[in-house]
Amino acid sequence: MRRDPVVLRYGLTLTALAFLGLFVILPVLAVFTQALSKGLGVYWKAIAEPDAIASVRLTLLAAGIAVPLNLTFGLAAAWAIAKFQFRGKNVLLTLIDLPFAVSPVVAGLVYVLVFSAQGWFGPWLDARDLKVIFAVPGIVLATTFVTFPFVARELIPLMQAQGNDEEEAALVLGARGWQIFSRVTIPNVKWGLLYGVVLCTARAMGEFGAVSVVSGHIRGETNTIPLHVEVLYNEYNFTAAFAVASLLLAMALVTLAAKRLLEGKKRQDYASLASAEGREA
Repeated sequence: MRRDPVVLRYGLTLTALAFLGLFVILPVLAVFTQALSKGLGVYWKAIAEPDAIASVRLTLLAAGIAVPLNLTFGLAAAWAIAKFQFRGKNVLLTLIDLPFAVSPVVAGLVYVLVFSAQGWFGPWLDARDLKVIFAVPGIVLATTFVTFPFVARELIPLMQAQGNDEEEAALVLGARGWQIFSRVTIPNVKWGLLYGVVLCTARAMGEFGAVSVVSGHIRGETNTIPLHVEVLYNEYNFTAAFAVASLLLAMALVTLAAKRLLEGKKRQDYASLASAEGREA
């Protein structure tokens, strides 16, 4: 086998490590160093502040609503696209990818245009004392939009690679629709499904642009963790800002660990598919 020159291999490795250290490891260390610069007492006080706790609660609430919604849609959309042929299939695929192409800030502005007091549905909502913009529903809508594609985009290629053979065999043996879905389809994609959920959760917790537009920046009410960090930083309360940011970073690291674990499981799914196709061939 041909081997690349030693200089090339080590050069590329050192370049990758340098970029990793400069753009990932160094910022992470800087956040925790600044957060703990004035001692653990100040650190815990910043995290235990009522506004910080409210921002954590709101972030978890928004993610807790947006992720199940996207899980339900992503599973249904992936099943429909991978298993069936119908008109508008390409349109549906394009719409799923729309949040990747649209700036989150633009998405937030669209929700303001539609649901604000002067928006299209503003008078109707106001007459019924319903508030979307500058309230929790608007934050949930914005978070749901930006995390829309993650579950579906993980499941579609996996379901397409699996094909319909197992479902058709179960149908021939007398299984009904729900039995096929719960006992054949779901077990085959469970790791890809969990992987998509992890990515969706990480994106939901870290969203800033769209949420910033629709939140109104009301401290203790509509500020998520990223928005609360921005407020503290703009007030020159750097230690508290980095303390709360470290909390968000810790959530991200936990999510990253889960993502890394599920990547291996997902590769096993693809490997088992390739093995099964090889035996059939």
